[in-house]
Amino acid sequence: MTHPQPTIIASDLEGVLVPEIWIAVAEETGIEQLRLTTREISDYDQLMKMRIGILREHKLRLADIQRVIATLRPLPGAQEFVRWVRQRSQFIIISDTFYEFAAPLMAQMDFPTIFCHSLVIDGDGMISGYRMRLEHPKRKSVAALQQIGFRVFAMGDSYNDVAMLDVAEQGLLFCPPDNVVADYPHFPLAHNYDEARRFLEENLFAPETVPA
Repeated sequence: MTHPQPTIIASDLEGVLVPEIWIAVAEETGIEQLRLTTREISDYDQLMKMRIGILREHKLRLADIQRVIATLRPLPGAQEFVRWVRQRSQFIIISDTFYEFAAPLMAQMDFPTIFCHSLVIDGDGMISGYRMRLEHPKRKSVAALQQIGFRVFAMGDSYNDVAMLDVAEQGLLFCPPDNVVADYPHFPLAHNYDEARRFLEENLFAPETVPA
């Protein structure tokens, strides 16, 4: 008798399940440069150094960012989608956000597991740097899950998600900008959670594993 290989769904966070945090900060502060994300700048280190410099220039502390995050809610339909996935599969969020940012958002989705990074905070409460959990974290996280026997499906929306989509057994772009679609046209595309559910049902979940 054969046993199906267990599946893990690995998802990005911002732009897929919750609003872009830095865009929300830009709207709150009026600092337009903070609207730039990995959808526009593929070099994450360059992007973060720019953000930290802007925060320091405007004397914005971690507490100021956290106040904005406290007003955010998951994207419409995201909570239901996560609940649906977790009823059928293991689920993990692999994100380039930070634990100092993510906690209130995770609480609104019943605390799924999240792999992300950490901020360096100075004595004045300013963000002075960041610590990557490891180099190439999204790709290596998916590869590690595969090495311990899981089949991995990955979904994301930005340049920094492409590596994990590539290494996963299945990769899906979820509501990406046109430039990401143009650069990576070989990935399947979902425009909403209904399309993502349909893709999962058709490609990942064997009929006997999907609850009625």
